[in-house]
Amino acid sequence: MASSGPTKQELDRLAADLRVFDANGIERAAWGWDRHERRGLDAYHAAERAALAAIEQQDLGPRWEEFRRMLFGLTEAPGALVSWKARHGQLGHKAESAAFGAALGLFAREHLTPGQYASLVEPMAEALPWLLPDRAPEPRAP
Repeated sequence: MASSGPTKQELDRLAADLRVFDANGIERAAWGWDRHERRGLDAYHAAERAALAAIEQQDLGPRWEEFRRMLFGLTEAPGALVSWKARHGQLGHKAESAAFGAALGLFAREHLTPGQYASLVEPMAEALPWLLPDRAPEPRAP
């Protein structure tokens, strides 16, 4: 039986938030990715594999691919948003990784453990706390 996956409202909210990210939002997401990466990415990659398997098992592959392409268009493609173009390079790529992890987490959340979900969305939750409402973002030194 196919899962419904994330709600339209969740995906619309993530996309809208990413559309209005300024340099500070992109830097905060990249910082979240850096923090996550320093602790090691084994748990993240395991959660990523579990999420992709769940997406396929639940027949969400086409919906995931459509959303993933839309995210790529916002952040990387020739028509990317100005704020993302301005942060192109290593910083932008880290923020993109955080955005893709958040999207993947939303798509597979109902088929992941809470820890797997958190592992995927934690980097972006530093900039978008609604992804992990029970955890406050970490203070960031100026």
